[in-house]
Order: sequence, then C-alpha cells, then structure tokens
Amino acid sequence: MRKTQWFDFRNFFHKSPSNPSTKPRPLIAYSFVPFSPVAMLDPTILTIGGIVLGIAIIERVLERWGVIDLVDQFAKVMRFILPVTFYSALIYFFATFMF
Repeated sequence: MRKTQWFDFRNFFHKSPSNPSTKPRPLIAYSFVPFSPVAMLDPTILTIGGIVLGIAIIERVLERWGVIDLVDQFAKVMRFILPVTFYSALIYFFATFMF
C-alpha cells in the first residue's frame, strides 16, 4: 500500500511557490503601421502615375496652344480614365503588397 500524504488546506493555498511554475514569455510587439511608404515605389504604380501625369501635361500644353476642341476631347476621356486608373492602381497595390 502507498502512503497517503496529508496537507493542511490553509498552508497549501497560502504557501508562496519557491519557483514559478510558468516561464515568462518574450513580448512580441507588432507595428500599427502595416506598410512602408517605400512600398509605393512599385514600378507598375509609378508607370501608371507617369502616364496619367503625362496626359495631364499634354492637355495643358494643348490648352496653351489654343486647340480647345482637342482639349475638350481629352477632358471627356480623362473624366472616365482617371477614376478607373486610380481605383485599379489601388486594387493592384493592395493585391500585390505583402503584409
């Protein structure tokens, strides 16, 4: 037969442990900023931005030259292309960016 060991209830629960039963875990800290601004230097994003900027500069040059009818055509096209380009580039950026 095994010997039974008895503990006093108060001594058992109020006794401070000599060594901690759990080891402290290292603290893992995460950044609240999920991406770096350097990530926006993606060649595709820069190319799309350069094309849009180039078309806007061409539009201003044509306006200075007095070719208003061609500028109006550019404005009609750009009214559709600019929002589509912006949202497409935004979707592309978040789809290809590694978090």
